[in-house]
Order: sequence, then C-alpha cells, then structure tokens
Amino acid sequence: MLLFFFIGSVLLSASILLSPGRLVTRVLSLVFSALLIALTVYAWIHQGKTELAYFTFDSTAVLLLSVLALLTVPTLYHGFKYTRRDNLKTYNIYHSALTALITFMAGAYLANTMTVLWIFVEATTLAVAVLIYHDRTEIALEATWKYIFICSTGIALAYLGILFLGFIYGTGEAPNLSFSSFSLVIAGADPLYLKIAFVFVVVGFSTKMGLFPMHTVTIDAHSVAPPPVSALISTALMNVGFLAIFRIYTLFSTTSILPFMNHVLVLAGVMSLLIAAGYMLKAKHLKRMLAYSSFENMGLVAIALGIGGNGYYAALLLIVLHSLAKSSLFYQMGQLSEILHTFRLDETGRYLQLYPAGGTVLITGMITILAIPPSGMFIPELMIFNTMVINGQWFVLVLSLILLTFVVYAMSTRIMHISFSSPRNCRDIRLPGTVNPAETISQFILLGMVIMICFYQPPFLAELIGKSVALLPK
Repeated sequence: MLLFFFIGSVLLSASILLSPGRLVTRVLSLVFSALLIALTVYAWIHQGKTELAYFTFDSTAVLLLSVLALLTVPTLYHGFKYTRRDNLKTYNIYHSALTALITFMAGAYLANTMTVLWIFVEATTLAVAVLIYHDRTEIALEATWKYIFICSTGIALAYLGILFLGFIYGTGEAPNLSFSSFSLVIAGADPLYLKIAFVFVVVGFSTKMGLFPMHTVTIDAHSVAPPPVSALISTALMNVGFLAIFRIYTLFSTTSILPFMNHVLVLAGVMSLLIAAGYMLKAKHLKRMLAYSSFENMGLVAIALGIGGNGYYAALLLIVLHSLAKSSLFYQMGQLSEILHTFRLDETGRYLQLYPAGGTVLITGMITILAIPPSGMFIPELMIFNTMVINGQWFVLVLSLILLTFVVYAMSTRIMHISFSSPRNCRDIRLPGTVNPAETISQFILLGMVIMICFYQPPFLAELIGKSVALLPK
C-alpha cells in the first residue's frame, strides 16, 4: 500500500504539472486526497506494521498522518478558490507542489530511520519554496530565498546531530540509524555525544517546528505564502519538526541526559513564548500575527515535553488541536483578503458586519486558539500548568502565564478591531468583495471538533496518544 501511495503520488504530481486544463488538475488533486485518505485508513488497520523496511505505522505516525489527511481536503478546496484567477501554468505548479509537499510530510511521519526522516524533511523545503513564491512578487522571492537558506542551514545542523548519533556505534559495523537499532545500544552511549546530538537535532528541526532559535523562517514565509499553504505549513509541517524532535527525545529518555534534554526544551519553549508575546504586541500584519501565535503554541509544546509527566500527553493533544484551530484561521485569512483586500491591521475593520460568517469564524477561532473555554486547547494547557505545580516549577509557571497574558491581549484586541471597529487607515479603501458563506463550512467543522474535545475525548484519540507516550518515563 505504501509503495502504491508513493508511486501514485509521484505520477499524480507530474500529471498535475502537465495538466491540459483546470478541471483535470482539480480531479487529479482530489484523486490524490482520496489516495492519502486510503493510506491513512490502511495505517489505522495495520498499526505497528513496517513496510518498505524504512516506514512503520506506529501510533505517533498514525496520529499525525490522520491530522494531515483531515486537513488535505479543505486545503485543496481553499487552494482551488485562491488560485482561480491564475493562468494555467501557475495553477498547475501550485497544485503539483502542494501534492508533493503533502507526500513528503506523509513520508516523514512514517519514517522509522533518522536518515530517511531527514531526507523527507529536506524535500519539504523544496516544495514549500515553490509554494511561497506562488504570487511571483519581490517580497515573495525574498521570503523564498530566506526560507531555502535558513531551512537548509537548519537541516545541515540536524545532519550534524545525526552524525553524532552514528558515533554511538563506535568503529564497528555501519549502523542503519533506525530508531529500533538505536534503542538496543543507547544505554551504553557516551552522554556527551547524546547531548551534542540532541542540541543539534533541536536547533536543526526547529526550522520546521517553528521553535526558538530558528523560528524566523516560518514567520516570513507566512507573510507572503497563499493562505491555504500557510494553513498547512503552520500545522502539518510544524508537526513534522515536532515529530523529529519527539522521536529523538523518546529515544534518549531512558539515558542519563533526560534532565539535560528537559532543560533545553523548557528554555527553548520559554524563549519562544517571550519572543512571540513581544512581536504579537506590535504585529500589524494579520498573517504574521497568526504565525507568531503558532510560534507561541510550539513553545508550549516544547515546555510540555520538558516538564514530563502529564505534559507528554498534553504536548501531543495540543499539537492535534492546534492543527485544527490554526488551519481554520488561515483559511479564513484567504476569505478576509477577498472581502477587505488587505492583510494590514490598520486597513481592516467592520468584518463581522461585512461578512458575518467569516467574522463568526474569526471570533470563534480566536477563542479556540487562545485556549479559552469551551476550547479543547484549554485541556492540554491546564494539564501543562498542573504538571508544573506538581513538579514545583513555579518560576516557569509564573513566567509562562505572564507571557500568555500578553499573547491573549495582543490577539484578542486585534481580532476585535477587525470584527467591530472601523479601519484606522481609510486611504485607498476599496469596495468590499464578496464570498459565498458556504466556503466557511470547513472552518466551522474544524473549530467544532476543537470545541468538542473540551467536553469529550474520543477513545481512539486518547488511545493513540497514550501509546505514543507509553515509552516515556512516568
């Protein structure tokens, strides 16, 4: 099945690129989404199975693959809407690159070997670069080159971490760097090599996760990327970076460097919160504001991993719910630009009056992403703070709460201004555009799922997360 998926994805991506018409492109894209959904169903049925030697349907992979499959259809739909005015060549390039990106992310989720994971992560950089440059503007070109340069630098650092992992084996037989083979020899490894490897892996893959210190690349990318692309790279692609760090953390958690890893993650998480809060207070671009919100949420995820205990469960639950809520807000940004013709805060206003369905999504999305009950994100954040209390980590707790207060203030005041106030800058204001309210259905569904989790967690979700964290220290 996995071989069929990879071959089919390559053929579909190439066919979309050479497609003779928009209808053919849309049909081929939907066929690809059906193929991804079929793979996801297959992965659920065959959990624990290894295929093609380098890919395993473990619980964490199945969880994140399910999120990707869930977001693929609305991402394609809103992509059709966003690119409808493009010429055929640009239209095909966009959807071909999007198909490739989703394929690479699926491969990264399922990879059971560090080198294979690294290859797929590097491949996502190329696909995202094409999508960032979609609008062909000077700003888009600058953001594209920044993304390629910084991500390549980060991936190179991650590769250095992989090299240090190889030192675990000494001068013996060359290792295959699979996670299962590492687990057999990790106990006798030199702690210094493990610490160096972990730091390089965290710094390198933070380019994808959007975590301090390599967070800047995702912020610039969001400003110019099409909103459906931003929705995917701020959720599913960030999940790829998280997964790479999570797999190494899980692998090393049985060694003596566990406290060191926890300190690194908590430090990275707190610094992420600090920078996100500072920049959100002065954000004037709506998509950059949402990008900093993703940065803040990834900081919370890193802190959750670093504090241990129930924080492990909270980290994975937060990853899932953030993906649903944040993608909804980015989809809405595409519709907002159709109505207001801008992403600039000072040029927006009266959105709820101009487009009630979109304004409702925006306010509901604000409530969910800020973890305000009845948002399901309140549950994992409460678990994180409760674990800090149990651990006696009062300084981290108080500092995190203070920084989150700034985040709540910054986002809520901006969303309320967009929804209810008049534009501050009335120069060159064009007549509002129109959007079919039916286009918000996917956003209401995703936000409704986030709200539902506040009251009821499906057993299959709790079981998958429980299996994912079962090997971590209690």
